[in-house]
Amino acid sequence: MSERDDLLSTLATHRDFLRHTVQNLTDEQAGLRTTASELCLGGLIKHVTSVERGWATFIVQGPSALGDFTAMTDEDWQRREEEFRMLPGDTVAGVLAAYEKVTQETDELVRNLPSLDAAQPLPKAPWYEENTSWTARRVLLHVIAETAQHAGHADIIRESLDGQKTMG
Repeated sequence: MSERDDLLSTLATHRDFLRHTVQNLTDEQAGLRTTASELCLGGLIKHVTSVERGWATFIVQGPSALGDFTAMTDEDWQRREEEFRMLPGDTVAGVLAAYEKVTQETDELVRNLPSLDAAQPLPKAPWYEENTSWTARRVLLHVIAETAQHAGHADIIRESLDGQKTMG
């Protein structure tokens, strides 16, 4: 198995864990908050979709794909917060379809990248060290970590909702 296959296989595993958390839920249930946080299952999938899309675009286009976080307005931050909620008109089927589209695009990108060593400078943000670049490999590891972290959040939310667990 190649390094690309390993990366994609690991990402697929965590994507499946995340998708599993909304299995057999209504749209309303996917929007419920079951913990002290603002997180809901549908919102987590929306957020992971946005994150994966943004980082995949970053691999190709560089920092302009993610924007300058130091220049974001309150309105920009509000829009980002909406990623974490099921808004009127959002459905489980819709958020899963959007996620599936992005995952297919990411997988195709990874399979066809000339090199995992190609690097792009990170965008301006208070949480990134200045003048730092990430390789495509490092970006994919970040997407895997982000997906795994949010799949864990989703598992806790789902277990709080009706007792279902992703594993066990």
